[in-house]
Amino acid sequence: MTTDKPIYALLVDDDVEIGDLLVRYLKKFNISCLAVTDGKAMRQHLAVAHVDIILLDLMLPDEDGLSLLRALRGNVTNSHIPILMLTARGELADKITGLEMGADDYVVKPFDARELVARIHTVLRRHTTQPHATQVHPEKEIIFNQRRLNCHSRQLTTPQNTVIPLSNAEFRLLIAFIERPGQVLSRDQLLNIARGRSTDVFDRSIDLLVSRLRQKLDDDPRHPTMLKTVRGEGYMFSVQG
Repeated sequence: MTTDKPIYALLVDDDVEIGDLLVRYLKKFNISCLAVTDGKAMRQHLAVAHVDIILLDLMLPDEDGLSLLRALRGNVTNSHIPILMLTARGELADKITGLEMGADDYVVKPFDARELVARIHTVLRRHTTQPHATQVHPEKEIIFNQRRLNCHSRQLTTPQNTVIPLSNAEFRLLIAFIERPGQVLSRDQLLNIARGRSTDVFDRSIDLLVSRLRQKLDDDPRHPTMLKTVRGEGYMFSVQG
């Protein structure tokens, strides 16, 4: 299966042999892929070229994939680029951590190259069909509870004027709450909003994501006033005066 529009992918994987194989294979599906082996080369390429998707291996020799993922999601210029994790780790916690940090999907090594192609198309399709926050909110800034959310840079400014970057998942989750004040949202609803995923949904991961968002909002987890837990149902956003 090929697409009319060529896709430009950046592969970050220190295994040169796997990189060469994937570059040749993806070319058959109209996916032009450049393979680099570390974070330095990734940054150099992103500084000069447009990329549709990043295929990011978590097990890198110098700067690991999770650190690169965190840096990408905290960078205003590159924060919008879809990221597909490549990982040999089978532990659920590692996958959840990557998703919470803003990865759009993952593939576990060893994987079938056809599955990788399918997931690339799925991530890109979801990315282009999902409304971006700047489309939902034409205004650049949303003010709530003495905080300011910049929809372009995806950064949160606290009442103390501290600027805090948000991951893609955190940003989408916060927008979902802001749009629905006083409405109870179930974990499944929030997972679909925050991840844009319909498969591999793990109920506990949304709790961890809400916990991280509470921390960035400085919302006391023991007695939250903004992101309130509704036992057995989900979470509710409370707008303060």
